[in-house]
Amino acid sequence: MHWCNKIAAFAALSSALFAADPSYYRDVQPVLQKNCVGCHQPAMKSSGLDLTSFASFKTGGKHGPAFAAGSADESLIVRYITGALKPAMPLGAPPLSKEEVALVREWIKAGGRDDSPAEAESTGPTVYHQPPVIMAMRFSPDGKLLAVGGNREVVLHNAADGAIVKRLAGKAERILALAWSADGAVLVAGGGTPARFGEIQIWNPRAGTQTKTILVGSDTVFGASLSPDGKKVVVGCTDNTVHAFDVATGRELYKISSHENWPLATVFGVDSKRFVSVGRDRAAKLVDAEKGQFLENVNQLRGELSAVARHPKKDVIVIGGEDRIPYVYMLDRPRNMKVGEEATLVRKLDAQDGAIFAMDWSPDGNVIAVAGAGPAVNLYDAESGAKLAECKGHSAGIYSVVFSPDGAHVATGGFDGMVRIYRAADGSLEKSFVPVPLEGALQ
Repeated sequence: MHWCNKIAAFAALSSALFAADPSYYRDVQPVLQKNCVGCHQPAMKSSGLDLTSFASFKTGGKHGPAFAAGSADESLIVRYITGALKPAMPLGAPPLSKEEVALVREWIKAGGRDDSPAEAESTGPTVYHQPPVIMAMRFSPDGKLLAVGGNREVVLHNAADGAIVKRLAGKAERILALAWSADGAVLVAGGGTPARFGEIQIWNPRAGTQTKTILVGSDTVFGASLSPDGKKVVVGCTDNTVHAFDVATGRELYKISSHENWPLATVFGVDSKRFVSVGRDRAAKLVDAEKGQFLENVNQLRGELSAVARHPKKDVIVIGGEDRIPYVYMLDRPRNMKVGEEATLVRKLDAQDGAIFAMDWSPDGNVIAVAGAGPAVNLYDAESGAKLAECKGHSAGIYSVVFSPDGAHVATGGFDGMVRIYRAADGSLEKSFVPVPLEGALQ
C-alpha cells in the first residue's frame, strides 16, 4: 500500500475510534470511583446517593435522579461537578479535570447506557466452581474466627471447625491483606481490582456490615496493615507510594514517595509511632507514622522484598523476598553505623526452597514462620535461628501464613485454594478445608 493510502487509512481508523461513544464501564465508572465513591457508597451515602453501581447511580439520591439520558447539562451530576450547583463536587477535593467532565457529559448525551460486563456487577454472594487463590488470612484476637480473603469477599470461619460464619461481600475482586483491631471490633481488608481501583474496606465483623470503603488509585493496593492503636491503616500502591488513612473517618493523612518500585508489605511498630514498608526496590523503609516522614532504610539492599512481620513485643522485624533468605532486623540502631556496616541486622535464617511470599511471628515472640514458593512452611526459633518444624502439604505457592493468638496453631493458604491448620509444636497437619462453598465440584 502506498504511504499516502496508509496514512489516510490510519486517520480514518483513528477518527472512528475517537468518535465512539464514551463507555460507562471503561470511562465513567473509573472517574466516579476515583473522585466520588469515597462519600457516595453504601456505608456512607452522602445525600442518599450511592455511586458504586450503575443501578444506584441511575436511581440517584435525595435531590433526584443523578442524570437524565440525553440531557447532559440538565443532569444533576454534571451541574455539581461543573460547579453550576453548590457545593461543587467532589466536596473538599480538587475539581474534576476538563477531560473527566467531558467524559461524563458525552456519555449522558449518548444515552447514558450501562455497558458493564455481567461479571463486573456483584448481585449476590460469589459463586465458586473452584477454590480461590488465597492471598490473605488472619485470626481474630480471641482466636474464635479465621478471616480468609476470597473473590469479592472476606469469609469468616469458625476457627475450631472451619465452618463458615459470615460472608462479607465487597467490591474489590482481590483481597490481598487482612488486619483486625486489638479488640476484634474492626476488620480491615486491602486489595482492589487490577488496573481499575484499589480499595480499603473497613468492616464491623460482629454485625457483618461494612462501615467504610476507601478507594485508592487506579490499581490494587498491597500490604494493608493496621496500627496497634487501631487509628491508622497504611497501604502500598503501584505508583511506588505508601498512603496512610485515618480509620475512623477514612481521610487520607499523607502519602510517602520514598520507594522506587512497588511497596508490597507494611507493618507498624509496637507503639504505632513508626511503620516499615518493603517492596520491589529491595528496601525496608522506616517511616515516622505520626509525621508521615521517611526516616531511613533499615536494611542493606539485596533482592526484591515482598514480606515483613514484627516481633509482638518489641521493634524487631523479619523481612524476605526473592533472594529466599529471611533477615531479622532491629528498627533502632545500637550504635553509630559505618559505611557498609549492618549494625541493625540480628541474624539470617536458612535460605528457603523458593522466593518468600509471607511470614508471621508467634504471639510469644519465640517462633518465626516463613512461607513462599517452596513446598512447606518452615518454623524457626526466633532467638537461635534453628529450624523447629516443617508444615507440609501444599502443592503450589503459599501466599499467607498466620499464627493463632494462643500460638498453638499455624494457618496457611495459597495457590491451591486450601486452608490448612497445623500444630505449631511439631508442624503436623490438623485439618484442611476449602474456605468457600463450591458449586458443581467436590469439596
